[in-house]
Amino acid sequence: MIEANNILCVKGLKKSFGEREILKGIDFEVKKSDVVCIIGPSGSGKSTLIRCVNFLEEPTEGTIEYEGQEVHQAFKKLPLYRTKVGMVFQQFNLFNNMSVVENCMVGQVKVLHIDKEEARKTALQNLEYVGMAGYMNAKPSQLSGGQKQRVAIARALALKPEVLLMDEPTSALDPEMVGEVLTVMKKLADQGLTMVVVTHEMAFAKEVATKVIFIDQGVIAEQGTADDLFLHPQKQRTRDFLSRFNVLSHQNEEDK
Repeated sequence: MIEANNILCVKGLKKSFGEREILKGIDFEVKKSDVVCIIGPSGSGKSTLIRCVNFLEEPTEGTIEYEGQEVHQAFKKLPLYRTKVGMVFQQFNLFNNMSVVENCMVGQVKVLHIDKEEARKTALQNLEYVGMAGYMNAKPSQLSGGQKQRVAIARALALKPEVLLMDEPTSALDPEMVGEVLTVMKKLADQGLTMVVVTHEMAFAKEVATKVIFIDQGVIAEQGTADDLFLHPQKQRTRDFLSRFNVLSHQNEEDK
């Protein structure tokens, strides 16, 4: 039975590219204000999963429900769904021919049909939120990676999403720029925004996540609270993966 406060529900999700099956049957639920962190080794299907949730990849099998309704039934057009379930990409995906503020306005104007004056106001509010209002007239090529990612977050927030999906939002950044993006992400979590984050930032997941999902070879090997996975992982495969990041408790190391 689907709980009333589930905002997203993924059921039996499979995805194949030709003969190669990447996702082999994924089931999980996201409640309002959850921060779900998806972790796992490279090639395990994490990014494919989050792209399927946003329908940037069409699932081969399975369903995705938003507030209890299958997405294609609830929304006539996918761009409208994507205003409710926003996306922040690993490589920023900003429009290089537009200024920072224009990047944050374009979705509001073209998808939500908000007038330009109101869209600009909302864009500036969100740029202020992520600390980028001072760069409103800059082009993406003039920004650092961390600045680009903060603009990408502001652009997603400008559409007032109910859920924000993030696909390894710090993996393309130099180490010194990671912190500025994680700070914004923690702020969003503290304010109750529902987020699903594919990440290799284990310290962030351990501190912020309400649920952690460990994906390995296209299946969910283990899921639970951050304490469940980082302090008391049940599977040896989970322990082996987490041991690379020095996030297991000493007690757990003694129990192995």
